[in-house]
Amino acid sequence: MKGRENGIGIGTFSIIVISVVIALILALLKVYLSNRIYYESKAINRLQKEVDSLQAERKILRAKIERLRFKKEILDPIRVEKEEEENITL
Repeated sequence: MKGRENGIGIGTFSIIVISVVIALILALLKVYLSNRIYYESKAINRLQKEVDSLQAERKILRAKIERLRFKKEILDPIRVEKEEEENITL
């Protein structure tokens, strides 16, 4: 028979080669996608840490603003009243 040496025909050999190439391409694609997912998740985790840090800082700043508002709205009028009273008694 033509093309049959060692019991494998050219058609069978070409199918095996094509199958191996396809398997190799799929394996490389899987590795590439796995690496991309890994690095993207690292970037997301880094950004999430920054978000958490900024949210904590925002809470601290809001508390400071609230203390300053309290000082301005409550304590300043009280101090002004005391100063007026002291000026009257002088």
